[in-house]
Amino acid sequence: MSGTEGVGAGRVVWLLAGEASGDILGARLMEALRRADPALAFVGVGGARMEALGLRSLFPMQDLAVMGLVEVLPRLQLLSRRLDEVVQDIERRRPDMIVTVDSPGFSLRLLRRTGAMGIRRVHFVAPQVWAWHQERVKDFPGLWDRLLCLLPFEVEWYARHGLDATFVGHPVLQSGADRGDAARFRMRHGLAPDAPVVVLMPGSRRSEVPRLLPIFGAMLQVLKARIPDIHPVIPISSLVAARVRKGVARWPVPPHIVTDLNDKHDAFAAAGAALTKSGTSTLELALAGVPMAVTYRVNPLTAFFARRMIKVPYVAMVNLLAGREVVPELLQQDCAPEKLADAVQGLLFDPSAAARQRAAFREVIDSLRPPPGFPTAADAAAADILEVMSRPVG
Repeated sequence: MSGTEGVGAGRVVWLLAGEASGDILGARLMEALRRADPALAFVGVGGARMEALGLRSLFPMQDLAVMGLVEVLPRLQLLSRRLDEVVQDIERRRPDMIVTVDSPGFSLRLLRRTGAMGIRRVHFVAPQVWAWHQERVKDFPGLWDRLLCLLPFEVEWYARHGLDATFVGHPVLQSGADRGDAARFRMRHGLAPDAPVVVLMPGSRRSEVPRLLPIFGAMLQVLKARIPDIHPVIPISSLVAARVRKGVARWPVPPHIVTDLNDKHDAFAAAGAALTKSGTSTLELALAGVPMAVTYRVNPLTAFFARRMIKVPYVAMVNLLAGREVVPELLQQDCAPEKLADAVQGLLFDPSAAARQRAAFREVIDSLRPPPGFPTAADAAAADILEVMSRPVG
């Protein structure tokens, strides 16, 4: 039996994505690679978007979607078993290339375990060790043939540590977040043209939603007392949609739960403000021009260790890229209903604050454009991957 049985006679790329954002990146990368080489075949681990393009996932991608020092502990045995399964599958198939997409906790272990197989390896989305765990960079030499960065400052940071990296642009520019239709959203959901809309983004990981959703609900109760006609919208991954629906069942204002991507972007266009967890969601909202406040809360023990390891002044990506506090960050003890309500209310009713954020957003988005000659980050990444794949091994 051939190791590539069922995937055709062309070159084979073994892809790994471990969470919802990685599934989006992986799917776009598959499309870009196929445009460049239609004969490529794909195997590995991915979510619904990658499976829709023909990848048959070795196991459910959500098995890998976990974040936090404490949160990961109960799942260590499962993660270890899944890593063994992935390595065995790669050994059996002997693909032409391994591409790991983000999820560094799992991806870097996979790259280390496959280093002696003589297979080219690319890691897409540079590990953000510049934010914390900077000492881990010493373990990176030899893990990959090419490291692809989404953030422009990462190339210089890795160079200072003796590692080459390539900036390909940020895929948020492909998201369509800036092409929503506010009137369509209001019509679809029966909202008046002037009804205030606030977007709430509690995260896409199963470990995030239970922690943030109750706080968002309590915040909304405060906000409703001040703004009776407020309309909350929760754009959420289908992976956690059922959990979100259960979590909001007793909220004082039933939110509009959005799982369709176009509906999500229409919600952005209709929103006067957003409250979001830190992460890529801040860049989506920035692209759409939605004024925001950023919040996050993790297990207290995780936070205790994180405070001692974080090496950057901000957690919000828009603030990091701007080099200043463009959006307020309400973290841990500041992730409290009254404080969150104050922040959202201020953005909804202070036009000057909203305008200052939008002006800064334009600068941030301009810094994320791909290198000249490539329409998207996925196209730039695909070109790098194909170039690495063309090199002889050894």
